[in-house]
Amino acid sequence: MRKFCFALLLFICFNSTGQTTINSATFGMMEARHLGPGTMSGRITAIEGVNEDGKTLYVGTAGGGIWKSTNAGASFKPIFDKYCQSLGSIAIDQKNPKTVYAGTGESNMRNSVSIGNGLYKTTDGGDNWIKIGLDSTEHIARIAIDPKNSNTIYVAAPGPLWSDSKHRGLYKSIDAGKTWEKILFINDKAGCAEVALDPGNPEVVYASTWEFRRLPYMFSSGGAGSGMYKSVDGGKTWKELTNGLPGKPFGRIAFTLAPSAPSNLVAIVESSETGLYISADGGESWKKQSAILNVVARPFYFSTIVIDPKDEKRVYRPAYTFSFSVDGGYSFAEAGSDGVAVHADHHALWINPNNTNQLYLGTDGGIYYSLDKGGTWFFAQNLPVGQFYHVAVDNKTPYNIMGGLQDNGSWIAPSAAPGGVNNAHWLTINGGDGFWVQPDRNDPDIVYAESQGGNINRINIKTTKAVGIKPQQVAGEEKLRWNWNTPIVTGVAGKKNLYIGAQHLYKSTDQGRNWKRISPDLTTNDKKKQEQENSGGLSADNTSAENHCTIFTIAESPLDENMIWVGTDDGNLQFTEDGGKTWTNTAKNYTAAGIPAQTWVSSIEPSLFDKNVVFASFDNHMYGDHNTYVAKSTDKGKTWTMFNSSEFTGFAHKVKQDLVNKDLLFIGTEMGLFASVDAGASWFRMKNKVPDYSLVRDIQIHPTTHDLILATHGRGIIVVDDISPMRKLDLAIANKEVHLFANDPIKLTTGTFGGGALGADGGWRGGNPPSVPPIQYYLKDRVASGKVVVEVYDANGKLVQSIPASNRRGINKVYWNLRSKPPKTASGGSKMDYGGFIAPMVLPGEYSIKLKIGDKEYPSNITLVHNDANKDFTMEDRVQQHKVATDIYNMHEQLAKTVDDINARQKMLKENITRVKSKKVKTLLEEYHTQLETLRAECLATKQKSLFADEVRLRERITDVYMAVSMEESVPGNLQLERVQSLKQELTKVEQTNAALTTKYYNKVKDALVKEGVIKDEKPGLEVRKGN
Repeated sequence: MRKFCFALLLFICFNSTGQTTINSATFGMMEARHLGPGTMSGRITAIEGVNEDGKTLYVGTAGGGIWKSTNAGASFKPIFDKYCQSLGSIAIDQKNPKTVYAGTGESNMRNSVSIGNGLYKTTDGGDNWIKIGLDSTEHIARIAIDPKNSNTIYVAAPGPLWSDSKHRGLYKSIDAGKTWEKILFINDKAGCAEVALDPGNPEVVYASTWEFRRLPYMFSSGGAGSGMYKSVDGGKTWKELTNGLPGKPFGRIAFTLAPSAPSNLVAIVESSETGLYISADGGESWKKQSAILNVVARPFYFSTIVIDPKDEKRVYRPAYTFSFSVDGGYSFAEAGSDGVAVHADHHALWINPNNTNQLYLGTDGGIYYSLDKGGTWFFAQNLPVGQFYHVAVDNKTPYNIMGGLQDNGSWIAPSAAPGGVNNAHWLTINGGDGFWVQPDRNDPDIVYAESQGGNINRINIKTTKAVGIKPQQVAGEEKLRWNWNTPIVTGVAGKKNLYIGAQHLYKSTDQGRNWKRISPDLTTNDKKKQEQENSGGLSADNTSAENHCTIFTIAESPLDENMIWVGTDDGNLQFTEDGGKTWTNTAKNYTAAGIPAQTWVSSIEPSLFDKNVVFASFDNHMYGDHNTYVAKSTDKGKTWTMFNSSEFTGFAHKVKQDLVNKDLLFIGTEMGLFASVDAGASWFRMKNKVPDYSLVRDIQIHPTTHDLILATHGRGIIVVDDISPMRKLDLAIANKEVHLFANDPIKLTTGTFGGGALGADGGWRGGNPPSVPPIQYYLKDRVASGKVVVEVYDANGKLVQSIPASNRRGINKVYWNLRSKPPKTASGGSKMDYGGFIAPMVLPGEYSIKLKIGDKEYPSNITLVHNDANKDFTMEDRVQQHKVATDIYNMHEQLAKTVDDINARQKMLKENITRVKSKKVKTLLEEYHTQLETLRAECLATKQKSLFADEVRLRERITDVYMAVSMEESVPGNLQLERVQSLKQELTKVEQTNAALTTKYYNKVKDALVKEGVIKDEKPGLEVRKGN
């Protein structure tokens, strides 16, 4: 009770009147990087194009929102990041093509399908969206707009997958979505799976209903509620279509009509005689045409069939593969050229009605497009919508990120690369449905990757050799039960330990060559939940996706390798303190905190700070419960306290405690990323360029870079660089007007200077992290007026750099490049000079910082240290490099001073030539101007007229050696040192010549101009200096 009161008091303190609210905006400058990959994308659920141009596309994804292209797919941009990321259907009002409807909630009803929260509408092409209802439908399969009346819209809603619901059926609006009427409803178990309108007479409406249900351990497709219906009065009355169709019960019915001959219908009917059926009379009668397995397989997952808009005989069937018919469905052939295949599992197809050669195909691996009716295909590698389940990192520099993708194997990529992480940096290391990937804690070349059903491989990423190491059933033992998403974990406290879970926990200490079973059956072992061979309903479907009574999550305490926690998919939460000899089940304890029994334990997080403390997340959505369940125990599971927040949306996948600040917590759910800086007393949704409702499946924190790494199920890998500001912000700081954070010592580094492959618009490229730590400060409120700058001074009080800074509320970051101000270089000439873009690296030592806001100053200090990681560059080398770079820096400044002097004199002479009357004086001025121009032309390029005309003068020669010496950590070589000395001599010669010209012409010009009356004696009309 005392703990509860303290948490309540802390919550009140954070939210009382006058106190600052900490939310995502507080950390607004901590912007995420999206690393993809795009080379392997994710499931595409909807594709629609604007008919009138054929170039504007809207693409809906299973968990990555909506992406728009205005150039036929050459590039895409996300336009739905503030809303639910799971899309079931998109429809464009072709009469007003900026009006688009988006139905959330994918309807390919597999076990891992996400949920939606209603129907959205935009009237400006996706810039702004509003929700227009149907919030509780959870899944929307199709949207149909009356082609003659844009106000009339039909929405087919299959409804919830995991529970009965009245929010199913076919809905209609006659006021463009303001109000809705349910016009076809069968029962709480059967929803509407498809709707289509006769384009010539849109009062004719066709719809199919589907009875289905999933439970964690089975799937059933089919029942009395499934059927095919037709209305001829806009849905007021309905007729069930049965003539020629097989006997009931039906399962899912996918159908379409021919736009050019709308009385022709083609349907895939799931039943005891599943097949393709055709009708030539508007559905009044049907005839079975095909039962080819590839055409009719897995009706619950492959629910798309499309007829060419101009040719009613050409029928496309996107399914496991892409097949087509040219005879109205009598026969089918595989599309694609010989030896070239697109990714399997197809769910969406758009055909340009004005050019039916142009096809866009949505698969489990992304988008393909064809310009020859599917004969050949191009893959769009610019959609980073991969569906990761888990993520792990290693300790290399830069560290590697690895994880498994839905239907797309396991992948690995560096967290940073020259020019940014792009598709080429992502390497596939394992096949199947990718789930867990774990690095070996001792051998940096070894990783472990698991695909569905516990199929674990040990992989050498250098040699690419993979060895299967899955534990096998021993004679006399019961069959091993492996979850579809079987957990594999490498130890933290015990770095040789490798764990994998079936219904028993297995441990290996020799990289999986040998395994030891260290537990009894840790599940409920409910035999009623182990009948997966009967799963599927009318179409048997047993792919291990429904395997149940299995271990789902494993966690070794980072403080004690003998303390291991295990969570199961049927609600057990057990731990051992003796390496597996004895086990304690805490399931009954967490239910006392309000978490339903038999809930999936989705993640376990033993604390790094206290081995009595453990966090756990629970997922009950497979019983129709979408609440966010996350809890904490401080007594090894005896009692639990559940976290609550009105901010939470979506069922929980992962809870993560920070590695440094025990009060900093993160939760990843099916609909967002959430953070708490006060041990869970209050929570806020993290945005920070993370889509608001991201499907966050896993979270890691890197121990040295302090990055937050997210595995999202629809937006690939997302990295929030350096979360240390979140660790530092507490209530006292949050209520200060301004706070300048102290910096840890910073290692000097030159960072990176670009590079990498050029992918144009056809590939994906994620950004790099900053190469140096930021200077960070907090503003309670936005600075409304006055400049904000950060000034850096050396130990002698000399200004090193002045850096413009942000005035936004919350944590702000300023990046000092650890260099002084760039030199002033000689101005003018006909060629750009790069010497003024870079300054020498400063030396290690103490520096002071001033944050200036208007007339107020906030001081701090920063320590720079030599980077010992570069063994080829010692402290002595750094001092030598700095000395030489500073010498060249000064040469640039000296030359700039001389050229400025020349420019000023030439300007004066040119102005006065037109003023004097004496020809003799004019000749004198022109002569001086010419001599100065000759000297100026020795200093910098003056005649370059094309991009490739390389006129190199003294300025360019100084820049050449300056850039070579200053950019990277390296000791100047002998030839570079010799070059510096020769350039010093050239500079001295230029200065001497300038001084000689001054001596020769100064008094002559001055006296002549005084005599001409252009200037008065000793007045500043002749702005020249005698020498330098």
